Amino acid sequence: MKKFYIAKARRLRGTPFSNRIESQGLTAYTTFNHMLLPAAFEGTEKEYLHLKEHVQVWDVAAERQVQIVGKDSAKLIQLMTCRNLSKAKVGRCYYAPLIDEQGKMINDPVILKLEENKWWISLADSDVGLYAKGLSSGLRLQAEVSEPDVNILAVQGPKSFKLMEKILGKKITELKFFGFDYFDLEGSKFFIARSGWSKQGGYEIYVENCDAGLNLYDKLFSAGKEFNVKPGCPNLIERIESGLLSCGNDFDNGDNPYECGFDKYIDIESDINFLGKKALIQISKKGIQRKLMGVKIELEQIEMMEERPLQNAGNLVGYLRSAVYSPHFKKVIGVAMIKKEYWDKKTTFELEINSKKNKGAICDLPLV
Repeated sequence: MKKFYIAKARRLRGTPFSNRIESQGLTAYTTFNHMLLPAAFEGTEKEYLHLKEHVQVWDVAAERQVQIVGKDSAKLIQLMTCRNLSKAKVGRCYYAPLIDEQGKMINDPVILKLEENKWWISLADSDVGLYAKGLSSGLRLQAEVSEPDVNILAVQGPKSFKLMEKILGKKITELKFFGFDYFDLEGSKFFIARSGWSKQGGYEIYVENCDAGLNLYDKLFSAGKEFNVKPGCPNLIERIESGLLSCGNDFDNGDNPYECGFDKYIDIESDINFLGKKALIQISKKGIQRKLMGVKIELEQIEMMEERPLQNAGNLVGYLRSAVYSPHFKKVIGVAMIKKEYWDKKTTFELEINSKKNKGAICDLPLV
């Protein structure tokens, strides 16, 4: 397949760390929230193997923040998500599906409560800021919606804890999963959460001062030599194996949170008020007719540009939405939207590529 390059522009901007990562061997970008998101260095499989053993530093500044401040900030936050955040605590992160009035998915961000009347929505790829502004304005809420100048660095991998402890001290290792706090380094204060888009463990550093952030970036690499630190990016193999869903790839605005397997984040029983609640109540009563599941396919490689149909004896089983070769399973694995009559994990299917039919089977998420 012919390769093309992405041209930089103001509407598709880089990050404060772009010069650093480009000099470290970046080979590909993708787009995310109107920004450039690093997509490859040495290749997906090599980076996957390294991530599972060592530590990587990711430039994920494209993971933008929507800041909501004001008397009605909690009300506005709750309107957008089906997860009950009425008991949310300052200093905690909450994975929370955002939905529209029809109960359809808009985003699946991590929501952080910084103060009683100050929240950040740490985004997957969609224009949630515009959604929040529309709701706030239309309902005349006392809530200011903005995008702060915050650029995230993620430190991921099993050795991330030792690296961060070496730089920031013992206190950083006491941070609980999905908790956050402020940490000092050479006179600069850093907002750090124990989180990240991998199941290998690590941290996300919400950089609010670019100069201090660049200094920290360099320190991570100088201090991390003994831990075999490398630049990296969210890894397709690792995230599919781990069942980490990708907004815009695995699901979009045509899907509801029940179909995406987000049942535990849906509260239709309490008296909280959110957009799409009536729709989700109806969906819950009726039941869903399809859902996201894992698949394993007898293939050694695959290129995904659009969803692909899965067939069983001429009948449509569902659609493959994301896929990649896994060195762990020694076959292609993926995420697919599967019709209800084929949810049984004994179901097999065929995927046709270049006129050749390839056998596969349905499985649970996560795959490992």
